[in-house]
Amino acid sequence: MCQIDGRPLNPKTFSDIFTRRVARSGLPRIRLHDLRHTHATLALRAGIHPRVVQERLGHANVGITLDTYSHVDLDMQAAAAARVVALLVDQEVR
Repeated sequence: MCQIDGRPLNPKTFSDIFTRRVARSGLPRIRLHDLRHTHATLALRAGIHPRVVQERLGHANVGITLDTYSHVDLDMQAAAAARVVALLVDQEVR
């Protein structure tokens, strides 16, 4: 987003515009930065490689991305457990 004359928009101005639009929408309050967390979490949950998410967020290393922006929920825990069980069951069948 830029100003009408093409100059860059101050990041605070962009955040202020976002805040006003959220308030007008009647939706619960959310910060612009919260969208960054949501994007990273959904991307990682969708199986997008962490290095790709790291680059999209502009982090220096993937550890920052995983430590700061990925959130493990109960569905992710259940899926991980099911995958491990599938490996064990598969081993027993052979």
